[in-house]
Amino acid sequence: MDQSPLIEIGLPIALAIIMVGIGLSLTKEDFAVQARSPWATIVGLVAQLILVPLVGIGVTMIFDLSPLLALGVILVAASPGGATSNLITYLARGSVALSIILTAIASIAVILTLPLWFDIGARVIPGATDYDVTVPLGQTFGLLLGVILIPVALGMLLRARKPALADRIERFVGVVGLVVLVALIVGIVLGERDRIVDLVATVGPAVIVLNVAVIILGGLVAWVCRLGRAEQIAIAVELGIKNTTLTMLIAFTVIGIEVVGLAAAVYSIVMYITTFVLVWGGRRLMRTAPLPASATPAGLAAP
Repeated sequence: MDQSPLIEIGLPIALAIIMVGIGLSLTKEDFAVQARSPWATIVGLVAQLILVPLVGIGVTMIFDLSPLLALGVILVAASPGGATSNLITYLARGSVALSIILTAIASIAVILTLPLWFDIGARVIPGATDYDVTVPLGQTFGLLLGVILIPVALGMLLRARKPALADRIERFVGVVGLVVLVALIVGIVLGERDRIVDLVATVGPAVIVLNVAVIILGGLVAWVCRLGRAEQIAIAVELGIKNTTLTMLIAFTVIGIEVVGLAAAVYSIVMYITTFVLVWGGRRLMRTAPLPASATPAGLAAP
């Protein structure tokens, strides 16, 4: 399908800016800290890259979604955490350092894992093969290399060379992300306006269950693995707050079917609603535990 220049050009540029923001949040010391004690990172990545996509596939089976909507749900589940997860983790008094590292590493890892999970989903969802919908590995790798890996590296380089400038730019990145997300959702609504109510009513319950399930999964897995409360919060948030901008970029530019991107649009709304519960629950959980130094970004006081 033909796409507007806003989607073909503006969306990748906007996502690249958002990923620069993640890079601006990273320093070599962040990686050094996690390298000295990598267990929390390993747990978070396994949950993010393996368990959450499996939950996504299970949700599509439970709700018996149409093939295209089901593929959209799997695409959301296979996507990494979003940059917003770092802010939500901070507000919920979780481990921000862990959240940033998980976002960065998962964003790079999905260059390979996302097409794999989408292909698995296309094979197991009844009727999906009739649509010949795929996420080509080569095209996706090139796209994500340009909008994720390189921008994150540039952000880290700027943070290392010009920390004061990096701080100022980082505040701007969050605004860009929100504006792009709202524009995408509006675009999907307009593009599917003749059947948007029916589609949302169909996929809405599935994405609500997916969001709540992966949040609970994150906290439970971290608890079973004997991680601290701050790490439990960080992983729960990371699994629940997705990079839906990336998901819609793939749906629009690689797959080229708006219906596939609808699940990401609805999930975006749902995850920002559950964010309030995450922040409230995290703060309650941390009342009886000291706030680790790593949970507060440099220059910010605990809220």
